[in-house]
Amino acid sequence: MEQIFLSHKGEVAALLTAVCWTFTSLAFESAGKKVGSMSVNLIRLVMAIFLLGTLSYIRFDYFFPSGATADQWFWLSISGLVGFVIGDLLLFQAFVVIGARISMLIMALAPPLAALFGWIILGERLTIGNIFGMIVTIVGISLVILGRPVKGKKLQIKYSLKGILLAFGGATGQGLGLVLSKLGMGDYDPVSATMIRVITGVIGFSIIFIFTGHWPKVIKAAQYGAAMARISIGAFFGPFLGVSLSLWAIKYTTTGVASTIMAIVPVLIIPPAVLLFKEKVSFMEIFGSVIAVAGVVMLFLW
Repeated sequence: MEQIFLSHKGEVAALLTAVCWTFTSLAFESAGKKVGSMSVNLIRLVMAIFLLGTLSYIRFDYFFPSGATADQWFWLSISGLVGFVIGDLLLFQAFVVIGARISMLIMALAPPLAALFGWIILGERLTIGNIFGMIVTIVGISLVILGRPVKGKKLQIKYSLKGILLAFGGATGQGLGLVLSKLGMGDYDPVSATMIRVITGVIGFSIIFIFTGHWPKVIKAAQYGAAMARISIGAFFGPFLGVSLSLWAIKYTTTGVASTIMAIVPVLIIPPAVLLFKEKVSFMEIFGSVIAVAGVVMLFLW
């Protein structure tokens, strides 16, 4: 068992990332509906700094990142702004509007988008099989979000168009952020790389809140015990453990394989969504989710 883990540690890290993102998306959906998605975004990143810093201190005897080159700081910082500030800002609002289950299903577009950005930025090859996988993923998502046409209408969207667009923006941010992380990380420690991204995210949100006058809402949210408990759970499984594992995964296996395994969240999230949030899930929605994940698998295995 130990030998299997060591020889497939990137793949195991990607699987654990998917489990973490399932927990964190449900926790942040619940917290966001109580105190607002913007407050949740900043608070969970501040929590993540202390968690990541403590882990770094135990491992390396320093709290803040050390040893990164200026080039690594630049690209990881850009990745943090794109992934945490822009991408997660949109995704967390999607949690509030259409819920975590549908949002994370649309996030299945992140790997195809990562492949596209990898082709544009890193010069990675994009084959006919990759393109076919993208199409299958889009078809699977469409089966879930599109309902049967009603009389007089050619197309009916079952969920809020605003929420769908927000989730798509989140998928774009995550896909691009992952590619920029790979570009900047190199051989640098994944936990320290995550810390750089999180610090940049905190700075980005702080600047936004200064101009939008959102700080009083953040202070009020921090005094809401039930919401803070959920944010704490989400912070542990999200920007601390989940993101660190995702960078560990892309360090020890290819971006494609890691992204494929991490993309099973839309399927993993169905049971807890039904049990905890009492969501009604139709057979077509389950089928569409499986098809979407299958498309992501095709994207990288063909």
